[in-house]
Amino acid sequence: MVASVIICGIDPGMSGALAFFDDGGLTVYDMPVFEITKGKSKRKRIDILGLVRILQYHRPDLVTIEQVSAQPGNGAAQAFTFGFGCGAIEAVTHTLGYPFSYVTSMKWKKAMQCPKDKDGARMRASQLMPEHAGNWPLKKHDGRAEAALIALYAKQGAGE
Repeated sequence: MVASVIICGIDPGMSGALAFFDDGGLTVYDMPVFEITKGKSKRKRIDILGLVRILQYHRPDLVTIEQVSAQPGNGAAQAFTFGFGCGAIEAVTHTLGYPFSYVTSMKWKKAMQCPKDKDGARMRASQLMPEHAGNWPLKKHDGRAEAALIALYAKQGAGE
């Protein structure tokens, strides 16, 4: 009996997500986060323990993470938080021993024929995976759709 390959796609960021393809189909999680108060504002941080639990539960054979960089117009605090979160995702994945690779949004979106806008990811994911469209019903779920498309991109590259 051949064991199934478990593929994980990650859209990093505080509103990102993780998606896993396995024999049971597709499972999607919002990025685990918690809030901290800094002065008068609240900021989100990646819940590292939550991330560890999700990855250990699925034990992926391959993790594909969207390669990102600071966005023009983001403030220093926002860029720091985003970079810190991306580093946490890589550190957890590497520490747990799961093989991972990066893919640029330009590359996976071109391969998946996905429009560049966030709502385009939800539309394209629904076209390619209609049985899973219930995972991203709202505009705020674009990270779920992107994670699923990244996982599908990786799955197709893995020869499944």
